[in-house]
Amino acid sequence: MAPLRTLILAAVLGIAVNTMSLHAENAAPRGEQERTAIARTQALLDRAEQHLRDKGEQALATFSQAGAFQDGDLYVYVLDTDGKLIASGGSSSALIGRNVRDMTDSDGRFFFREMLGGAKTARTGTVEYRWYNPVRNRAEPKIATYRTVGDRILVVGYYAPNASIELAKSMLWRAVHELKVHGDHAFERFNSLNGGFVQDDLYVFVVGLEDELVYAHGGSPRQVGRKAGELVDAKGKYFIREMIALARSKGEGEVHYAWRNPANLKVENKHSYIVRVGKYLVGAGAYAGPVQ
Repeated sequence: MAPLRTLILAAVLGIAVNTMSLHAENAAPRGEQERTAIARTQALLDRAEQHLRDKGEQALATFSQAGAFQDGDLYVYVLDTDGKLIASGGSSSALIGRNVRDMTDSDGRFFFREMLGGAKTARTGTVEYRWYNPVRNRAEPKIATYRTVGDRILVVGYYAPNASIELAKSMLWRAVHELKVHGDHAFERFNSLNGGFVQDDLYVFVVGLEDELVYAHGGSPRQVGRKAGELVDAKGKYFIREMIALARSKGEGEVHYAWRNPANLKVENKHSYIVRVGKYLVGAGAYAGPVQ
C-alpha cells in the first residue's frame, strides 16, 4: 500500500514520477494512444501560451477556472521560476500559492526541481516520472510537458497508456538473449521484480513445448510449475496450445487472446509475441484495452 503522504500528494496533484527526465524531442511514443495524448497536450499548451501572451497576469485566473483550460483528464497548471504554483485547473489547485520545489515523489525524487532546472536551459521539455494513479489504484508512468513563457512555466501532464507491442517485443528479445546465454538460470530474473523483465503491465513468460509447464511468469510467479496447455482465455480459446503450435511450426509469431491485466486485475485484449528457444517458448505481450 502506498504511504499516506504519497496518496495525499497524488490526489492533490494527479501526477506521477519515473526515474528518468527526457527532453520532448527524445520521448518515444508508445503507439497511437500516446501520439493522441501528445497531440492533445501540445494543443492545450499552445492555447494556454497564446492566452497568457494575450492576457498577461489576468490569464492565471482563467487557468484556475474549472473547464476553461481542460481537455478531458488534461489540465494546465503554472509555476513561477522559483517553484511556486500560481495557477491550476485541476486537483492541484489546492497548492496554489505554495512553493512545490521541494516536493518529492514516493522515492524521494525532486521531480519539480528537474522541471524547473530543465526550464532554465530549454524553452520546452518533458519529464517522465512515476506516481500513484488513484483511478487505477497503482503507480504508473506519467509524462509532464512544460513550456516557458517569460517567467512563467506552463505544464500539462498525462498518464502513459498501456505499453505497446513494440516495447513487449523489445523486452522479449532481451529475454531470448538472456535464456540463450544463461540457460535455465534466466528464469529467476524473469520472475523477479528487480530482474529487468517486469515493467508495469509488461512481463516475460516461458512455457515448455513438450511438457506444457510454466517455467517463468513475471506477471504471476505462482503460475510457475503449473500445466498451461489446458488454459483457456475469457472467450474459451486455448491460447497456450496455439502458442506452442506456432513455436513448433514457425519458430515465432503473434497470438491474440483475452487475459487478466495484473496491473488493474481486469480482463483485456492481449497481443503476445512468442519465440522458440530450444525446448521452450518465450513470450511477452501488450494489453490492448477492454474486451468488448
